[in-house]
Amino acid sequence: MTEKEATARGEAPQPTQPSPSGRQNANDAVDGGGRVAQVAAPASPFTVLGRAAGTIWSVPKARVGLILLAVFLLAAVFAPLLAPYAPTDNSFGRAEGGSAAHPLGTTTAGEDVLSQLIYGSRVSVLVGFVAGFGATLIAVLLGMSWGYTRGFAADVINFFVNLFLVIPGLPLMIVLAAYLQGGGLAMIIFVVVITGWAWGARVLRSQTQSLRSRDFITAAQFSGESSFRIVFREILPNMTSLITGSFFGAATAAILAESGLSFLGLGNTAMVSWGSMLFWAQNSNAILTGQWVLLFAPGLCIALLATSLTLINFGVDGLSNPRLREGKGR
Repeated sequence: MTEKEATARGEAPQPTQPSPSGRQNANDAVDGGGRVAQVAAPASPFTVLGRAAGTIWSVPKARVGLILLAVFLLAAVFAPLLAPYAPTDNSFGRAEGGSAAHPLGTTTAGEDVLSQLIYGSRVSVLVGFVAGFGATLIAVLLGMSWGYTRGFAADVINFFVNLFLVIPGLPLMIVLAAYLQGGGLAMIIFVVVITGWAWGARVLRSQTQSLRSRDFITAAQFSGESSFRIVFREILPNMTSLITGSFFGAATAAILAESGLSFLGLGNTAMVSWGSMLFWAQNSNAILTGQWVLLFAPGLCIALLATSLTLINFGVDGLSNPRLREGKGR
């Protein structure tokens, strides 16, 4: 019997029974009529990640990209098990065509092309993800600081970002790689990171400026929160999809940059990579001698790996743009 009905009948209303613990459950809320309603608990981080992964997987283009990327990751991790021979084993016949023993033939130095392709995936995947992470990290730190702060600090960051934006990226990479030649894979990663962070910083700065004027940021400022906490606890979580997209874009650019520098002979040509395969194929006049596979195979792998990251980006865009999720079925 409710309190109203008891009062109408002249009876004393029954007291509300307390919970066994003596206090209201944290997940219960009392509505306007005095009734207790269940309130859903906040989703766990794993639930949020699961929903994000489901959103990305629901985009057909992103699904193709994830499958392609998984193939290259498996090839890179399990290269010693998948490759039929060592990538530098030159004990085979030179410039042989495809056969049962060598499906893609051999190089002019007598090395198995398929084995080099499998091992070469390690360099591209490593450079892509490490350099992409490094460039994205710098872009996040400088871009968000640039967008949130004002005054002299913002002017200094603005100067450096514009400096790297106006300098052509490819010539700068070539000059740095030529000057630092002999540094191996670390040199390639360093050059790619230094030349690849500025565009991401400018994009993140614009989004940070947009979020800075929101009510929840103003409330955090009035409550006495530090700028560091506001940037990394309030603004950063709202830019996750944008940062993820920036990472995949930087990783794609890093893969293409590493391949280009190695093809020009500015990397470690003794290290087996898709770029060094193109370098040696060009030096041996592979096209003129009819060994088109020496150029086509590594070039196709570079294109497919870069394409896989670009396709995944379509799914990442769906996390922050509901219109893309609504239109994925059309």
